[in-house]
Amino acid sequence: MRKLVTLPLTLAGAAAAGLAYAHKVEPNMFRLRRYEVPVLPRGVRPLRILQVSDIHMIPEQYRKVRWLRSLAALEPDFVVNTGDNLSHPDGIGSVLDALEPLMELPGVFVMGSNDYLAAKPLNPTKYLRGGDPSKRTRGQGPMNDWRKLRDGFLKAGWLDLTNRSDRLTLPGASGPTIGLVGVDDPHIRRDDYAAAAADLVEAPAPAAGAPGAARTLPDTDLTLGVVHAPYRRVLDAMSADGLPLILAGHTHGGQLRLPLFGALVTNCDLDRRRASGLSTYAESHLHVSAGCGTSRFAQVRFCCPPEATLLTLTPRS
Repeated sequence: MRKLVTLPLTLAGAAAAGLAYAHKVEPNMFRLRRYEVPVLPRGVRPLRILQVSDIHMIPEQYRKVRWLRSLAALEPDFVVNTGDNLSHPDGIGSVLDALEPLMELPGVFVMGSNDYLAAKPLNPTKYLRGGDPSKRTRGQGPMNDWRKLRDGFLKAGWLDLTNRSDRLTLPGASGPTIGLVGVDDPHIRRDDYAAAAADLVEAPAPAAGAPGAARTLPDTDLTLGVVHAPYRRVLDAMSADGLPLILAGHTHGGQLRLPLFGALVTNCDLDRRRASGLSTYAESHLHVSAGCGTSRFAQVRFCCPPEATLLTLTPRS
């Protein structure tokens, strides 16, 4: 009889400890991931990109603010912000404070649904339904002051890639010019890749080691894709245009991961094995950031610590 009583108590205690860890500990275990990606033409010096994503800022998250500010010490060549900076309408000031040292560097950004729409409680079972969540997401509800956030980035000189392309010429005598093609958030069906890619032209010839013909932004050394939510319709289009590297966020790496199984969901139509990290997608490299925050209504992470990523782009062999 004692064993019959002890086992449920033990399981309940373990579950409570796991929940406390997932809520109080792991969301503050910030880490930096590093990858090398061989996508540059020969003769172009290596470049370092710092990607930040899914900050989901809530006021008074001082530890997160300090950690984000510390990333400027990495001295990347430029910063890519892949959206969902907010999880509270009053978080804009904290986001701009956290990113202030990084905004002294060249940078680009796209917005995510949580930048536009105020976060609200949701039924967690909706994440387990599968399919294309963007068909169920209409983008309705109270709005954040997203223009204030956007204007803060623009004032710092960051480039807005909302359904558009642009060029980033890096400083220095040998600073390359990087082309960037970005779309608004596919999760709320604001993406317009045709508009974003309107200025792409056929590359003169495939670069050495590059797979097949590609399109590129004129007068650039490399053209990259940027999107918040990695929906396949956008990834397919970017890869078909031969963009060698696509940067995305949104998935939180699954947020809850199980040992030997991985992410439970991606909250989009991307498969679970690409929920975070560097992988290949058709002819492109794809990096999906697990991000460094959570919704304020689901502040848990398990086996999926918050992160930023330093990607070193190197010449193709």
